[in-house]
Amino acid sequence: MKTVLITGASSGIGKEFAGRYAEKGYRLILTARRTEILDYMKEKYGAECRVIAADLSDEAQCKKLLLDVADEQIDIFINNAGFGTAGNFLETDLEKEIAMVKVNDIAMHILFKGILKKMQERGEGTIVNVASSAGLLPGGPYMATYYASKAYVVSMTRAVARELKELGSKVYVCALCPGPVDTEFNQNADVVFALKGITVEKCVSACLFGMNRKKTIIVPTLRMKVAMALSHLAPIPVLVSMTGGQQKKKIKDRNGTGKA
Repeated sequence: MKTVLITGASSGIGKEFAGRYAEKGYRLILTARRTEILDYMKEKYGAECRVIAADLSDEAQCKKLLLDVADEQIDIFINNAGFGTAGNFLETDLEKEIAMVKVNDIAMHILFKGILKKMQERGEGTIVNVASSAGLLPGGPYMATYYASKAYVVSMTRAVARELKELGSKVYVCALCPGPVDTEFNQNADVVFALKGITVEKCVSACLFGMNRKKTIIVPTLRMKVAMALSHLAPIPVLVSMTGGQQKKKIKDRNGTGKA
């Protein structure tokens, strides 16, 4: 039986991946902070589901997670944990931003490297680093730290994918780069998407399709693929200005009125 490890498994994209791989007959290793949801998922999926509670904003817990799965043969790793925040950089909360960088980048990096080494030693495996279409753009005013954090994920994945190719490795790594997806991201980031999001079902289906084609960068939906392609034609200052305009539309105060 093959095994899939999923971080950020308690909601959204991670939870959907868990359901898909359970249907395929995979054994699940699920990790997230919310133990009550993990316990529910354990009950739902039964004996072939192992849950490990971890707060991946804590570097020590990231490293402990690697120790916890050291004896596991992991066939697929969905490196999904992450969150966002929005607002003018002068006003956004520093501690939330630092926590975001720790989860989106440091935890992603530690787990990516640790699981990749295991797979390379075995000679096979698949890793999906969940990024964002934001990581494909040169910057995002009013979500500056989030855009930068996801650019790190995209850059890291592209570089390592090339290194593995030059080594002749059979380990496959890719980055999932969706646009807006209907998940808990909105509440956590204090935004309302200016564009209608796609469902998690559609996002994961697109990812699985891209994985089957061994794509390094997977962008769900034709609309977002076209938008990313056209973005390369615009001068960077113009593109950053346009992106900032879209982010301003997302920012809402508690009463639902725009801040900008």
